[in-house]
Amino acid sequence: MLQRLHGQGKVIWSNELDISLQHSSNMRPYNWSYTQFSQFNSDDSLLLVSGVFVGPHNSSSGEIAVISMENFTLLSRVRNKPYDVFGCWLNETNLISGNLHRIGRITSCSVLWLNNAFQGIESENVNVVKRLFKIQNLNASTIRTVMVADCSRYDSPDLLLDYEEQLAASSTCPVFDLGSDSEEEEAKPKPPLEPAVQELLDARAVPAEHGLQQLFDDIMEGRVRPAMTDTELETKVAELFVHSRTKPPEPNLLPTDNNSKTKYLIFTTGCLTYSPHQIGIKRILPHQMTTAGPVLGEERRSDEFFDSLDHVIDIHGHIIGMGLSPDHRYLYVNSRAWPRDCVISDPMQPPPIAEEIDLHVFDLKTMKEVKRALRAHRAYTPNEECFFIFLDVSKDFVASGAEDRHGYIWDRHYNICLAKLQHDNVVNSVAFSPVEQELLLTASDDTTIKVWRSPRAVRIRQARSPRPRKLLFSWLMNQKS
Repeated sequence: MLQRLHGQGKVIWSNELDISLQHSSNMRPYNWSYTQFSQFNSDDSLLLVSGVFVGPHNSSSGEIAVISMENFTLLSRVRNKPYDVFGCWLNETNLISGNLHRIGRITSCSVLWLNNAFQGIESENVNVVKRLFKIQNLNASTIRTVMVADCSRYDSPDLLLDYEEQLAASSTCPVFDLGSDSEEEEAKPKPPLEPAVQELLDARAVPAEHGLQQLFDDIMEGRVRPAMTDTELETKVAELFVHSRTKPPEPNLLPTDNNSKTKYLIFTTGCLTYSPHQIGIKRILPHQMTTAGPVLGEERRSDEFFDSLDHVIDIHGHIIGMGLSPDHRYLYVNSRAWPRDCVISDPMQPPPIAEEIDLHVFDLKTMKEVKRALRAHRAYTPNEECFFIFLDVSKDFVASGAEDRHGYIWDRHYNICLAKLQHDNVVNSVAFSPVEQELLLTASDDTTIKVWRSPRAVRIRQARSPRPRKLLFSWLMNQKS
């Protein structure tokens, strides 16, 4: 089945040849302002729908609802903050949600929770929720747009690349492997601390836990020049704290024959400003894939208060969309680039972003960018108003919406833009049929959902059509002439 969101409710469509509405429900009674994202579980028995609560313009609270596909009943509701975490399925019966705790004006902590879809459990000894990860956010950034990649589904061959294309792609976006234990990876530079903080630590050669006290002493005695703003001071303190209170990354991130059942939690994040400009990757270990065990997860030492990221991909631009290939091997990322040599001095003032959208392609088997960015689509809203544009990937194609009133389809293997699909307003979302990749739906701010088929699929359908229908078509053509 295909599902798309509409206004204040959810709408479910059949992907038979004749498209028809199967079910619709109004989420207003649950204080939802609008719905924004949905996802079926792996066996299509449950539907996850996330929405935004009614509230002030700057409110970030939302909720996730789980709907049964058997009788379209509401099974459970889970709080989700910020709402653009969206939520996702980890397996058939467990989903991931988020929560956000403010620590300072530009410092926060994102907590990711594992929830049981069936929360009407009678026994008080059975958990329905468990904390997965606790990650500190710097410079007004937050974790958003969570998704899960299943390494056991890596069954596709490499994308078709020529040698020059591979070389050109290899250095486009910096990729930081934070969890490698190989000598080669250890030799690569790691993402540095903010320069002033690193200078303080290097000059005194003290452990990070002592650096915080040293920083305070330097401030009180006037040894820090020039004088720091409140924002700079908060950032320095947060960086020192997170380096002394964070659990080390997991080693051996890349999947092997021994850990082919590995799953990755993938999300947007950042370290310089509030606009999402990095992709964080965290491996989910087998014992974390169930709500069994302590609600707050495993016990933590004081120096492991936060979880670290296993992998970070820096996009150098505002990320506005992500999608996985059907086999979960390739990650496609829509972004709007920052100026090449821009410097961010205030996390609340991100750089201007390009109108041209870049569609990057990353191989999760190697954690490297494997193709030059796909281009054709455009967006126009500024940073502070920038919104998510959903994309979708099939076996041979990738599609995306755009703000230029069109949806776009590319050939995944040859980087060719195959089609430009017209609407009368912004195209927010696209979706391929899971059983027929040459059928695509596009949803737009013009309040329409359009269904598109490839010319080849149309020819096949016409060839199979009964003769009377073909005669009627010929008659209509004669009438026009």
